[in-house]
Order: sequence, then C-alpha cells, then structure tokens
Amino acid sequence: QVRLQESGPGLVKPSQTLSLTCTVSGGSITTSYYCWSWIRQPPGKGLEWMGVICHDGTTYYSPSLKSRTSISRDTSKNQFSLQLNSVTPEDTAVYYCARELGIATMQYDYWGQGTQVTVSS
Repeated sequence: QVRLQESGPGLVKPSQTLSLTCTVSGGSITTSYYCWSWIRQPPGKGLEWMGVICHDGTTYYSPSLKSRTSISRDTSKNQFSLQLNSVTPEDTAVYYCARELGIATMQYDYWGQGTQVTVSS
C-alpha cells in the first residue's frame, strides 16, 4: 500500500519561504502514469490544487501560485517537496500531498494525513 507523509515546519513568518517534503513509501515516485501533487485547504475554505510533479519530473503549477511555487523531487529518497515563497497569512492552511492518477485528472487515490502550516509573526 502506498503511504504519503508530509513534513516541515508548522509556523512560518510572513515574507519567508514555506518548505514541505512528502515522503512516499510503498511505491516509487518514478513509476509511469502517476503524478504527485500538493493541495492545500485554508481554514473555512475548499481544497486548492497547488501543483504537481509527474513520474518523469515534469512540473505543472496553479496559475494563481505559479510565480511563488516550486516543486522538486529527490528520487534517491523517494520524496518530493514544495517551496512557496513570500508567504502571507493567507497561505495559512492544511497542506496535503497526494498521488494523482495521471496528468490533470484530478483523481487521487492516496493522500497524506496533512500538515498544518500557520503564517504568522
């Protein structure tokens, strides 16, 4: 069974960079067909797709976040990471990593448990 686990600081100061890592077990992030996404949910709001890195290393980003977002991977550790620059309190959310079934399908079969990130001074 595939498992995903988010890790990173729970508190980030405004204007700083939010960095999270998703560690995947039970399956390789280089396996064809799958993509690996970052999704967040601000308090009281719905899920927001942020971006994805696919099995071949190709990345796609939400247009609204593209200028501040970077997703990378470390295949030797079977991890992929999110960096969100110049954060504001509006970036406070629960951040999830998830496995997507293909590219731009918005169908996910495995999710991490989520990690709360608060942006505050």
